[in-house]
Amino acid sequence: MGKIVVEKRGRIVIPAEIRRALGIREGSELIVELSNGRIVLTPVRKLTARDLFGIAGEEEVSLEEIENALSDEA
Repeated sequence: MGKIVVEKRGRIVIPAEIRRALGIREGSELIVELSNGRIVLTPVRKLTARDLFGIAGEEEVSLEEIENALSDEA
């Protein structure tokens, strides 16, 4: 790892290699915790449809089933 410097207003810069490894981009949310005298930053993971794609295996659904499910929500 390496050393970082705390800047004005308590800001720090997370090195690019660490951001890339964890998928942290501008606007990413992190949870900050104090644990045994250490600062722990944990990325907040948001699930997307792409993350869930294929998780339940293949499923066949008719257009009628989709239309019925959507009309029940209204």
